[in-house]
This record gives sequence, structure tokens and C-alpha cells, in this order.
Amino acid sequence: MMKTNLEQLVVALSRPQLSTDIIYQLTSLIEQQSDMSLSSFVSQSFQSLLTLEQWAWQLLSQDYLQWINQPYYIELFHTLASFNKMLIFTDDKIDDDSKAALIFSETTDQLNSIFKHIEQSDDDNNPYIIIINLWFDNHSYFLHDNLQYNTLCVVDYIGEYFVRNYMMNKQFKFYLSQLRQPQITQSIFTVKMLFYIKTCSFYLYTYLGVKSYNFYYTADEMIDYLGNDYLQIIGTHNHTIESWNRELLACISHLTAFVCRCCWWGGQMTTQMKILCPTEQVTCECIQNIMRIIAYEPFYKQIKIQRSNDETILLGACLFFSMNILETQNITWFFRSNTSYQKIFLTLAETSINQIICTCAYHIMGIFLTDEQMKELKIIGSATGFSFNILEQAWYDPLKMYKQIPIASILQGKCIKD
Repeated sequence: MMKTNLEQLVVALSRPQLSTDIIYQLTSLIEQQSDMSLSSFVSQSFQSLLTLEQWAWQLLSQDYLQWINQPYYIELFHTLASFNKMLIFTDDKIDDDSKAALIFSETTDQLNSIFKHIEQSDDDNNPYIIIINLWFDNHSYFLHDNLQYNTLCVVDYIGEYFVRNYMMNKQFKFYLSQLRQPQITQSIFTVKMLFYIKTCSFYLYTYLGVKSYNFYYTADEMIDYLGNDYLQIIGTHNHTIESWNRELLACISHLTAFVCRCCWWGGQMTTQMKILCPTEQVTCECIQNIMRIIAYEPFYKQIKIQRSNDETILLGACLFFSMNILETQNITWFFRSNTSYQKIFLTLAETSINQIICTCAYHIMGIFLTDEQMKELKIIGSATGFSFNILEQAWYDPLKMYKQIPIASILQGKCIKD
């Protein structure tokens, strides 16, 4: 019955005069799906869902002024975006190829039209851009754990377009200058600003995880362009974390992740961290700022198993940032001299439900703690068991780039030696 209903509704989408009732029924049917029903729903209705996703992208690429002020269209797009995010994160019974077909159902011509709409919009809080943010964020969520799909032509196209036209330009720098201000008003967080800072940074972080060759810019060039702004932003706001709104949290989370990606270029530690932090003083200040974020315990309650919210993304990025500093800078002494750091990393390693966060925390301790401290903490056994559990999961799913966790972060460090 569910399959028949969806098929009938999707067929109706091709009618010249689309009734409001069809949109309402589609929205209601998609909203009814849950974690429990998702697998059977996708299995029974895959072709109809694919047609619906393709119709949605086609509508987004056309003249949106024809429908953007009609609430039932807005509700359908938001409902479909939520459905797609649930599809990405909650059901392993659905094969990845099916998920990819639904998530990446657009064409490069459609993307060009969408980008043109964004660039020509005079309304910085255009509800159309809100929808676009959600849909591209779903691209990023999916790609993070499924980097084998980076060969899709639309994936390359979006990544190169974003960096050329949105990130490495004056508008992006203007938004960064707003974020550097000590007192930030809610009004600066426009929808278009969030598209530039959050959505583009999010996508490029994921995309550059595998695209280290023949890219439009080098990591050095991107760090040179954005690095000082980023250091000033976290330097300004790390003392007032409790007052961050959701928008500032999102911006700092995704900027931090992107900067980390540039410093882990092509899947390995590089020298970009030395460009970002050229002196020991700058490095120490940066560590202190990052550690204040990592130490903010209210974030711990928001950590998810998957990388599906801003708090999880931020803590993972800050830990990876710390690990990168330790790997590339002669700064072990600074971590050892701050006794509170040991407790912070240990808490995250032993209590976090997120594997990336646990892995980084264990690895960081394995770098800066002495052998005597490691023995006193009695974490060698638990760290070893945790590490081999991750390797076992990766072994049974070899086609995936597992969790984007560097194998060196699992195998290296004193925390896994006897």
C-alpha cells in the first residue's frame, strides 16, 4: 500500500498543474518514516524515491521564485532533507550505492543554475539558500564515511566550484572579518554567510580528504589566505564558549575542521601547521585556545556516535588539531607542563561514544605522556583493545576508507605498546 501511494504521488509530479494536496501527501508520507521502517521503505519504493529526488533537484535548479513563497513546498524540501540525513546515518541495511544514487541525483547543469541563483540573490536570508545548505550538507555527511564516491563527476564539480568561487574570495574574507569581532550580533549570521562559512567549509573538508592532487589551490595557499583569520577567531571567542549561539558554533566547528584538513593534506601530516603557527609563542597560544574548547564539558553530552552534529565535529577537529601540532612541532613539553590536559584527554578517551574522538585522545596521550605516566593511568590495555577493535571493523569492510581515521593514529604512540 505504501509503495502504491508513493508511486501514484510521484507520477502526479509530472502534471502541468501540481495540486497542493499532492505536496502535502508527499510530505506526510516521508515524515512518517522512521529508523525502523526506513530499510523496507527504500527497498519497496526505491525507483519512486529516486524520481522524487531528481524532481526536487530539478525544481531547485529552476526559477525558485515560482514556489519559494509557498509554505507547502518549503516544508516538503525540509522534510526530504531530514529524510536524506536519516538515510545517511541510521540504516546499514541499505547499500551505499542506493544511498549515493538518492543523495547525488543532480547534474552539473542543475548545479550551475543553483549556484547562479545563490550569486544573484539580493536577499542574504533567502529561504531558498536555507534549503540549499541542507542539501549540500547531506552531500558532506555522506561523503565523509563513503569517500569511494569521490569519483562522481558532481562531487568534483562542487568541490572545485566552492573553492574557486566561494572560499578563496573577498566575500569569504569579509565574513571571516565579521567573525573576528569580540562582540557579534545575531544579524551577521545571515543564510548566505552560513552558506559560505559552514556549508562550503564542510564540503571542502570532506572533499579534500581524498583530492590532494591536481586541485585548484595548494594547502599552503589556502592556509596563507585563511589561517591568520582563523587563529584570530578562536583567539577571540575561546573565552566565551558558554555564550556561543548555534550559528557561531557551526562556523567555528567547520572552519576548524577545514583548517585541520589543510594541515593533513592528502591523508598525511604535512608542514602546513608550521605555516599556520610559525613560532613557538603562536603555537602555545593556539594550543591554549584549542584546549579551552576541548575542555568545555557541556559539549561532551552532545557527542554523537556518528559525525552528525556540530559539537561532535568541533571536538573531533580540535583533537585532530592537537595531534597534528604534537606530530609536527617540538611542543611535547607544553602539554606535559599543563597537568589538566591529561585529565581532559583521559576523560574523552574513556567516556566518548565517538570512535574518532577516542582514537585521537588515546593517540595524543601516547605522544606526550611518559612511560611512567602511562603505567600509572593503567590505560595501555584499554587503548590496545580499542585500537584493535577499530582495525577489526575496517578489516571486515575493506572497500571503505574507514572513518577517515589515519592508521598511524591507531597503531603509533606509546598507548598501544606493552
